Order: sequence, then C-alpha cells, then structure tokens
Amino acid sequence: MTSTGPAAPFALARYREGTSVQLGLVAGDRIRPLTPDQLGAVELNDFLAAPDWDRLAAVAASPGDDWMPLADVTLTAPVQPRQVLQAGANYRQHVIELVAAGLTNNTDRTPDEARAFAATMMDDRAANGEPYFFIGLPACVVGDDVPLVLPAYSDVHDWELELAIVIGAEAFQVSRDDAMAHVAGYTIVNDITTRDLVFRKDMKEIGTDWYRSKNAPGFLPTGPFLVPAPFVDGGAVTVTLELNGQVMQNGSTDDLLFDIAALVSGASQTMPLLPGDILLTGSPAGNGQHWKRFLRDGDVMTGSITGLGAQVVRCVAPGGAA
Repeated sequence: MTSTGPAAPFALARYREGTSVQLGLVAGDRIRPLTPDQLGAVELNDFLAAPDWDRLAAVAASPGDDWMPLADVTLTAPVQPRQVLQAGANYRQHVIELVAAGLTNNTDRTPDEARAFAATMMDDRAANGEPYFFIGLPACVVGDDVPLVLPAYSDVHDWELELAIVIGAEAFQVSRDDAMAHVAGYTIVNDITTRDLVFRKDMKEIGTDWYRSKNAPGFLPTGPFLVPAPFVDGGAVTVTLELNGQVMQNGSTDDLLFDIAALVSGASQTMPLLPGDILLTGSPAGNGQHWKRFLRDGDVMTGSITGLGAQVVRCVAPGGAA
C-alpha cells in the first residue's frame, strides 16, 4: 500500500513473496531482498542485536538487477518482536483530554475540574514520577496489508498513533545515559483500543483491563518501515493521523512526559528488552474519545510520522470484504 519510502537514505522492510515473507532493504522508491550474507546475520533480530548500518548503506548504494519498485510489492509489519511494551499516559495534552472527556474512574468532577486535575497530575509526574508501562501481545502486530476487523462486541474502537522504539542490543537495567545505545530504530504503530473495555465494570477496584481493551487480532498495525535510529530524532517528530482524509491527531514527541531514554531505561528495569522488541511511546491528543467519533466499517486511517513514511489501515466489520 506504500509506494514511496521514508526520507532516510535507507530502511528495512518486510514484504510478501507468495506465501512467505522476505526481508528487504528500501532506498527511495525501490526495494531489494536482503540475503543473510548481505545482512551479516541469519535473521532480522540477530542483526538488530548489533546493527551494522554501514554494511546496509553499502548494499543500498550497490547496483543490482534485484531492485524492484516499492509500489510493486506488498509490505507487511517490518518487525518480529518477542515482547511489546506500551507506555501509557505519556503525552501531557492527551491525558488532559481523556480525563476531561470522562475516561476515568472518577465521574464527580466537572470537565474543567477534570482538566485542571489532569494538568496538575501530569506536571507532577513529569517532575517526580516514573513511566507507566503495560504489555501487549506480539500476535497483534500486523502490517497495514491486513484489514482491521472491528470486533462486534463494541462500537467504541479507537485509534492511538504512536512512535515505536525498536530495541537493538539487549537492554537490562540500563541507565538513562546508556539507554539510547540500545535503540536500533523506529517504526509506526497504531495502538487500537476498545474504550468501553478499558475499565472493569464488574469490579472497579481492579482498574484497567489492557488485555481485553487492546489485544484483539490486528490491534497493533505496525510499519511499514523500520528506520535506523541514526536517521531519526525521536524526540522531535510529528505524529499525524487522518481519518478518511481528516486530521484527527497532529502532535509532536516534544510533548512526551518521559523521553525515549527514560522509557527504555524504565522498561528495562524489570525485564530484559530483547533485540527486535518494540516499545510504544504513547499517543498524542486527538483520539476518538476526544472527538466522540469511533471507528466504523469502511473507515481508512492514514498514520504518518516524520521520516518514517505512512501506513494506511482499512477498517472492516466482522465478515466484511477487505
């Protein structure tokens, strides 16, 4: 679905070749298959453990009759993570909007009171708090070649476009100063959320239910490119989501409460982050909860992040045509 590559000199992608998936190297509007000899590793995650971008730069610059127009291939998710970690409540303005919209266990505040409460809470978190993480299922990671089937059990499926960190060298209990050495690259993820399942209704004291609200099949459309970290300033990119051509989200990662180094360091304190894992950084303001408009059969979401290209996700009802 993507005819042009990212702005970087080259990037990694995976594309469909019959019934299999092939790792490829993208340069401009062309793509070529990457052999293990060219990659210098048997598989993508092995390469990401110690990425040699100079090696791939040489492959990108070399001629060959195996280059293909990018528009002629079907791209799929560019990563194969063993773990998916997600940062919650990490954009100041986004959290203020969600609380003001009533997405909270406390319904006694007026919208203005809720907004003021959320603003104070976010400022305190930024100064004194720590990142908030939950986990997703790697099986939910798909490319935008897969239609998003909207589960029939709810009418409030929402979008959350996010910058995703792709882990390189294994990171375990790393400091913030050392964290960026464990970032191999970045990609785009749309973290689909079923809003009415976020909070348990049968036992509110339990709190959030991220398993049911975020882990239906295809709920993590990812890619289409893995762009090397040296080509991206993850702290200053624009995250934009259009729904049927209308801009719904348009924020910058400079609004992150906890930056990329803080997220990698924080997530690594509990469990080692493995090569190829993805760590979502949070979503800016402008979700469906804010607009009171949720995903419907036939909707088309176009998500783009500066330097990372764009993904196009088509929504269908259960049993609907792709």
